[in-house]
Amino acid sequence: MGKYSLSRLLGSAMLLLLGCSASGLAVAEERIAVKVMIISMFGLEGAPWLAALKPEREVRVPGLSSDFPTVRCTGSGVCQMTTDMGHANAAASMMAVIYSGQFELRRTYFLIAGIAGINPEYGTIGTATWARYLVDVDIAHEIDAREMPRAWADGYFGVLTDGQGQKPRLDYRTELFRIDEALLQKALQLSRRAVLEDSPDVVAYRKFYPGSPANRPPAVTQCDTASGDTWWGGHRLGARATRWTRLLTDGHGVYCTSQQEDNATLLALTRGAQSGLVDIHRVAVLRTGSDFDRPYPGQGTFDSMVAQRSVAGAVRTSTANLVHAGMPLVQDIVEHWQQWQDGVPKTP
Repeated sequence: MGKYSLSRLLGSAMLLLLGCSASGLAVAEERIAVKVMIISMFGLEGAPWLAALKPEREVRVPGLSSDFPTVRCTGSGVCQMTTDMGHANAAASMMAVIYSGQFELRRTYFLIAGIAGINPEYGTIGTATWARYLVDVDIAHEIDAREMPRAWADGYFGVLTDGQGQKPRLDYRTELFRIDEALLQKALQLSRRAVLEDSPDVVAYRKFYPGSPANRPPAVTQCDTASGDTWWGGHRLGARATRWTRLLTDGHGVYCTSQQEDNATLLALTRGAQSGLVDIHRVAVLRTGSDFDRPYPGQGTFDSMVAQRSVAGAVRTSTANLVHAGMPLVQDIVEHWQQWQDGVPKTP
């Protein structure tokens, strides 16, 4: 090959490289800067947010659920995504968005907002709860309750432990997450005065529960959430969730809601933070009660799980209250972005 041909080849390669670099810069410049990403798990959870936000832009993201293939964004920097239900869907969808290259997420605040079963000792249908701890109740050894040791309260014990009451080593790195305290307190402060919706059939159903807060109107509170793909119910499993939450949090956690996805979503966000793409200190978790996790006195557990399906107002009020309780935080971040962009503002 002659010098002239070699020069032309090198020149062409340089132009190609420069073109690729310019293209990469263009892609980076086109990334949507997101102030708040609202994470829903299924369509009914996302619908009230879309109605309130009225997003103007839809972004199709490869790797999202085929049922919810787009992220929808407003001009003010608020986006909403729907992961689809369960651990696997939540992790896969969240990773797809983080690594898509279509969004600038390093300063984004993430609001996980979904409905959940609720412990009647800490809330009622429609209650809005902000979590400090996220505990996975699925990662454990299980013995059929009919074959468990006689003194045990249930058939669960920690992986590679010698029995109940022993804290496992948390080798999976997904068993426990803690939400940033400053963001948690700010979310609580902003939502304390939120006016929550209620429903006549929900009012009628909660009267079967003799104590407060189960038989009182919904309110905003702070308590912790348990993740697991099994839809469980009953006093014994409720007590197990309480004990497991206390065990994994060294006595600090207070179990009140049960859901499927939150630990999986936090794992994806943690991986994103390890890649320098998101800030794990900017994640808040809001869950509203859509059904009681155990029956009222005199009611069977199976009857409770079936009967609550007919309380039509439960899903409507709990999904609506996600917006009522969560929107004050979203609005404050957007309207006072100068104070929020570098981290959670100090509470006066």
